[in-house]
Amino acid sequence: MEQFVFHPLVAFDGVTGDFLKAQLRPGNVYTSNGVVEFLKPMIEHYNEKFPEITPFVRADSGFAIPGLYDLCEKESVCYVIRLKSNAVLQRLAEELHPSTVPSDSGKSEYYFEETIYQAKGWSKPRKVIIQSVLPDGELFFHHTFFVTNLGEAFTPEAIVRTYQKRGTMENYIKEAKNGFGLDRMNSHSFQVNEAKLMLSLLAYNLTNWMRTLVFPEGKKAMQIETIRARIVKVASKVVKSGRSLYFKLSSSFVYQEFFWKVITRIQRLKLV
Repeated sequence: MEQFVFHPLVAFDGVTGDFLKAQLRPGNVYTSNGVVEFLKPMIEHYNEKFPEITPFVRADSGFAIPGLYDLCEKESVCYVIRLKSNAVLQRLAEELHPSTVPSDSGKSEYYFEETIYQAKGWSKPRKVIIQSVLPDGELFFHHTFFVTNLGEAFTPEAIVRTYQKRGTMENYIKEAKNGFGLDRMNSHSFQVNEAKLMLSLLAYNLTNWMRTLVFPEGKKAMQIETIRARIVKVASKVVKSGRSLYFKLSSSFVYQEFFWKVITRIQRLKLV
């Protein structure tokens, strides 16, 4: 059976989880293809509308290209981007932490260093963070590399921890796929599939705004399937009386308190 594969670019707000921008691409393009053109208008918009904040970009090694570093530095954007390993980086890391005799501590060892490095194609040297991990009982370190323009106020470990929060993006993408069919591209038309992508992410955003604005504390991380069970897929009856409409729920509906609390807060938003 013939299948078509797509490779979308998607950007989310790392604090709120809001979807910011998406672009559908053919499945045979490399990860970084078009990423500078994709991010540039968005970065310029934020710098223009919110000059008091400093945008921050996190990205994995698929986006580790000089054009992205240059864009961020030109637009005063902070970034931490994972680098693909190479012989030069490995040699630098091994000089800092060569192979060693396994310890009996029962714990893995973690080290964080920084160095200055310039790869071929880079316009200038840049700060690179090296995370070296010696798993318990093993002889050799595992090294991971990150390029960044974060200043001296951030320790190497803090920079790595900041990058690791990028994993929350995977949760947002998973929610968009499982809850809103982000990955259901079942048309032969590229334009139709792109429209479906945008509608899925718009539905995701509407739900995320509802969670953010009207859900009680402790419920804001609720996933879409739970939201559907407690708010959307609710057995009810609409009754018209005169010029009024009444929405009647079953007396046995176990989530009524939560349901009405959300509805009341939505009505308050409308009044504002």
